[in-house]
Amino acid sequence: MTVVEERPAPSAAPPPRRGNPVWALLRNSWRQLTSMRTALVLLFLLAVAAIPGSVLPQRSVNRENVAGYFRDHPDLAPVLDRLGGFDVYASPWFAAIYLLLFTSLVGCVVPRLADHVRALRTVPPDAPKRLDRLPQHASGQLADDPAAAAASVAAMLRRRRFRTRVRERDGGVWTVAAEKGYAKESGNLLFHFALLTVLVGVGFGHWYGWHGNRLLVQGADRGFCSLVPQFDESSLGPRVTPGDLPRFCLQLTDFTASFQDNGTPRSFRAAVVVEQDGTTANRTFTVNDPLRLDGANVYLLGHGYAPVLRYTDRYGQQQTKVVPFLPTDGMLTSEGVATFPDVNIDPKTNRRDSTLQVGFEGVYLPTVNPDGSPTSGFPAERAPRLFLTAYRGDLGVEAGLPGSVYALDRSQILSGELKQVSGTRPQTMKPGDAWILDDGTKLEFLGTRPFATVSVRYNPTQSLVLVGAVAGLLGLMLSLAGRRRRLWFRMSPLAGSEGAPAGTVMDAGGLPRTDYPGFGEEFARVVSTVRGDGGEKNEETA
Repeated sequence: MTVVEERPAPSAAPPPRRGNPVWALLRNSWRQLTSMRTALVLLFLLAVAAIPGSVLPQRSVNRENVAGYFRDHPDLAPVLDRLGGFDVYASPWFAAIYLLLFTSLVGCVVPRLADHVRALRTVPPDAPKRLDRLPQHASGQLADDPAAAAASVAAMLRRRRFRTRVRERDGGVWTVAAEKGYAKESGNLLFHFALLTVLVGVGFGHWYGWHGNRLLVQGADRGFCSLVPQFDESSLGPRVTPGDLPRFCLQLTDFTASFQDNGTPRSFRAAVVVEQDGTTANRTFTVNDPLRLDGANVYLLGHGYAPVLRYTDRYGQQQTKVVPFLPTDGMLTSEGVATFPDVNIDPKTNRRDSTLQVGFEGVYLPTVNPDGSPTSGFPAERAPRLFLTAYRGDLGVEAGLPGSVYALDRSQILSGELKQVSGTRPQTMKPGDAWILDDGTKLEFLGTRPFATVSVRYNPTQSLVLVGAVAGLLGLMLSLAGRRRRLWFRMSPLAGSEGAPAGTVMDAGGLPRTDYPGFGEEFARVVSTVRGDGGEKNEETA
């Protein structure tokens, strides 16, 4: 009787252990973020996100334009303001795209740099067994023995800046491996590191930089000093305090402008007196040659004209004001306001009557247009005219509310507290003219003075951004010019009639590693040179 021993069935293999889903999610997210496709998408989003900063007025550049946008679009402006439309470059969503792009580039470029360094240190691989399967293939016979032929081919390829490696194989066979075109990947990496440099420079420049704009009238008794309250508009970086600004003062002593016959500006030149560190110096600067000071640069932005007006009130007291009128077009058609709130004060009682304040609003044309249109015909002063409308009443300057110095308070006009007293048409004045108002007071147009608008800026990373931009351009050129390719030569001995070597059998192959339409021609020239049948000796060096 045979006893069959029953064995227990083998137990099923345990199921594979599942990884941590959170870790898997983080790993996959990091891979997606650091991919080149994501970096390109983020770069495109950054460019799109910068469009509102170019279309909408920005508080860091011009608060007056932002206030004007609120007046012109009372329903849309608050919505855009909540979305950061008037502070685009300081908004959280722009910063998020900026930081994601920076992280993506770092995670993408650093591993590629390590791979590139490893590839540069690695010798070209040996020739494959079947060179005839490569995109480019050629064969032939050489008179030299395999060792000498291999050495000659390697020397020729080194002159063409190929990285070469000569190897000896069994049976007297010699191989030559050559590679060229690492400049393409080097250019790619240089471009991306340059982009990182620009991003770092822009970021630190925003944190530690500042700028301020100021309008300077020629011949003014006082210029301005680099104090935040004395700037017409200013913006300090998050890491900058008013005490960090360098101390200097500027006074505009002369301004000259020249124009072509069609009104296009030809040149601008400003002369200033600079006081800094206890010294005073006369300096000049132009649009393309800024004034460089210790800790700041002064750039010339624009210019215009400031009419000089003298008002004589009903008590014979006079006030003279130099009032800049802001240009509205390329021909310097300018608009402005001259206000005289401290006039018509009774000298006996020294009482001020706010209902007798005077304001003038109008347009200044450096060259009146012959066709009668309300615009200037040329930016230089050839036939200057000043068109003014007079208002009398409460100017609203004592209410303590902020307002523009280039426009009257429209609410005072609508409420009737400021009334027009000059009739239905503006008063036309030439330099030297006087205008007698209805109450016997007089306004005189004495002439104009030029003014210049300057921008005082400091960016500690300006040089870094410049270096990054130049390096990025160089990297882009290398990336476009470089073409990665490999060449192989196998030199086999050719036996003679009695077994003695009678030459070499050459077998060559070529493989382009990137898109290179001219690789076939280059390969043919190299093979022709090896054969000695008249190939070109010079080759591109990319």
